[in-house]
Amino acid sequence: MKAYHDYKKNVQFHAILLFIIVFVTGCSSTKYIADYQSIVKKVEIDSIPKEFEEEALNYIQKDIRPTSKLGINVLIYNMFNTKDGKYKTTNIKPLGTPPPILDSTLVEISRNQIEKYLMSKGYFNAKVKSDIEVKGQRAGVFFKANTGPSFSVNKVVYEIPDQQIKDLYLSSKSLFSHLKEGLRYDDDSLAYERDQIYQIMKEHGYFDFLRPYVKFTVDSNLNSSKANVTLIIDNPVDKPKHLQYNIGEINMIIAPDAEGFPDSIPMNKRVFKGVRYTDLSKKFRRNPINRYNFLHEGEQYDIRNENLTYDRLYELNVFKNVKIDYNKAKDSSNKVEPVIQLIPQKIMSNRIEGEIPFNAGTVGFTLSNTYTNNNLFRGAERFEFQVKGGLQSRLGAGTSIFKDIYQRDFSVSATLTVPRLMIPFARSKPNRGGMPHTIFSSSYVYGLQKDLFQRKVILTSVAYEFRETVSKFHTVTPLNFEYRFGGLLFDKLDSTNVNYPLISNNLVNLLLLERKNVTFGIKYSYSLNAEKLLSNKSFIYFKGDMDLAGNALQGITKLLKTRIDSTGASTIFGVPFNQYVRPEVDIRWYKGLGGEKQFVARVNAGIAYAYGNSMDGVPFEKLFYAGGSSGIRAWQARTLGPGSYNRGAFLTTEAQRRILYGFDQNGELHIEANFEYRYKLLNKFFGAKLKGAIFLDAGNIWNVSNGTAETKFNFKSLGNQIAIGTGTGFRYDVQYFVFRFDVGLKLKDPQFDVADQWVISKFLGGGKAFRSAYDAANTPDRYRFVQYNFGIGMPF
Repeated sequence: MKAYHDYKKNVQFHAILLFIIVFVTGCSSTKYIADYQSIVKKVEIDSIPKEFEEEALNYIQKDIRPTSKLGINVLIYNMFNTKDGKYKTTNIKPLGTPPPILDSTLVEISRNQIEKYLMSKGYFNAKVKSDIEVKGQRAGVFFKANTGPSFSVNKVVYEIPDQQIKDLYLSSKSLFSHLKEGLRYDDDSLAYERDQIYQIMKEHGYFDFLRPYVKFTVDSNLNSSKANVTLIIDNPVDKPKHLQYNIGEINMIIAPDAEGFPDSIPMNKRVFKGVRYTDLSKKFRRNPINRYNFLHEGEQYDIRNENLTYDRLYELNVFKNVKIDYNKAKDSSNKVEPVIQLIPQKIMSNRIEGEIPFNAGTVGFTLSNTYTNNNLFRGAERFEFQVKGGLQSRLGAGTSIFKDIYQRDFSVSATLTVPRLMIPFARSKPNRGGMPHTIFSSSYVYGLQKDLFQRKVILTSVAYEFRETVSKFHTVTPLNFEYRFGGLLFDKLDSTNVNYPLISNNLVNLLLLERKNVTFGIKYSYSLNAEKLLSNKSFIYFKGDMDLAGNALQGITKLLKTRIDSTGASTIFGVPFNQYVRPEVDIRWYKGLGGEKQFVARVNAGIAYAYGNSMDGVPFEKLFYAGGSSGIRAWQARTLGPGSYNRGAFLTTEAQRRILYGFDQNGELHIEANFEYRYKLLNKFFGAKLKGAIFLDAGNIWNVSNGTAETKFNFKSLGNQIAIGTGTGFRYDVQYFVFRFDVGLKLKDPQFDVADQWVISKFLGGGKAFRSAYDAANTPDRYRFVQYNFGIGMPF
């Protein structure tokens, strides 16, 4: 034991020493620069209006901006880009950020840029001075502004010779204009006005309209710090007015393959409803593709229809390139003839994926093969066929990692996604909000929990996905059929291994796993602002799900007076059916804090309530669990709750705890709250960004209909049954994927008595003795204050 303690202290000493050496050598950038050089440690801008401070700092040249106080970016850079006591000039590694070396030229450029910025914000008389202070090769750069008075818009004059253009602008400007009399002058307002005028004109048939037609003149030679602004919209050269155009004949051409178009294209001679459809690949039917062309013959040109056509044709996911050009009509009519060129992508693919789910104490793997055909019936229908299998094992001391396999899973599934709403007896029109889909899916799932149960499930559903707007997304599943069968494996056990009455009375009714049952119901899901989840903006995200089953079958069985089984449940074709309601909500508040800093607050709650024909409870797959990489991260998935449930107290033998691992900790009610602060650590880390996070998670699961006082939800006991964890994490952002590693630390664990729930005190002192006592009483379970989580994508 003494040797172990000595070894542990030695490791800690060397780790601390290594950290000090790396930190000191990494942060001491001055040792790598020449004697005449200095590192910029401070930059300040004085006497500038507060609302412009943050933006003004962006006009300081990046190469002289000081790094963060911790200097982690510079530390990494120094470790990989120094040699022989100097900075490298060749073979620079793209890791970290070089230190900001003082450059008087860059200081002058920054001063000039800040001055111009202030003038653009209406401070026409602004002057900025710069000052440099150097001490011990450490420099401070200071800018001081004399802004002068802020100019406001005195009068706006319009010089628009084309009366139709003038009328269109004046009738629309109230919807967007920032250029108003009495407001502070701002160059950005003029630029915004130009962009909005361009957009309005392109939306109303003015195909040839260009931004340079819009000009501004500013007269600031007035008293009282005011300026007159003249808005000019010129006519085209040598023309008395701007012309409006209508859409003529549309040519839609599909290349023969992914290589692109040949030199000569044999065009289809047939024109149907204003569209000449030429498919050189012979792989796409006309109607499914042309359905998402929003440029129609005879209609006025509108750039919004062009952009919508781009979006929808890309969303079909069968074209790698979409290009829309226009030809002027050969006659004298004001018509433009769109030419839509489509280059198809590879239709079929096969993808093999694998992962190793690893959590402290368990390890496993999943392996899947997915075949995809993106154009099954020549109408951009996506077909996927997947075979997937996996297993999970406990890690044993000194034994094979697969010595104790406790869970096996296998599934086969087929999904057909059609890019339109296939509604019986109704003809759906393309929605401008987004690409709609009809999804037909069917799968078979097999699960085996060692010595406990085997479960087989057949699932079939039809779902509709559509966007009401860009931010509002709906999924309606009018047909959801699930057939479960299988059984318990207690006949393989000695009667002393599992205390069946204890388990069934206090946790879940295991008879539900033994019974064949049918689920026939509907689902609905609604989400708001899902498209903003990868941004650093401020917004509210909402997702609500509703799963409702059994009501229609209940009515049918009562009408037909079908057979009642031995448990008192009504049956359909001799099989009992489930009847339940399962709502769930996920509400998040994302607050952008500038740059790539963001704060996220989340509340996730749901309840599964069985009634009518399912008084024994909801299906096992519909129960909630807590913990895991996207939940309360200080706990491994399915190892928290329900309530103040303690496995060692309820499951009195090692066999019980081993057999029921991952099964006994589920609940009908789930309440969880998460708080996370996100920030950037390194801008360049092996070719990608390294981001960090600090989080606090709280929540639990509970039973509602079954269970004991320890596991059932009760407002009076809520405070004592909430689990709390904290931690930190890293996100390796490679643009298309985010690889995530989180370390969670338990603060409050509800499985213990109230006086002992704040386990953080045990972690900080006496943790080893606490763990040893717990492990001895709860074999094979082990207590872990710290939980490691690996994942792909953000947790929420």
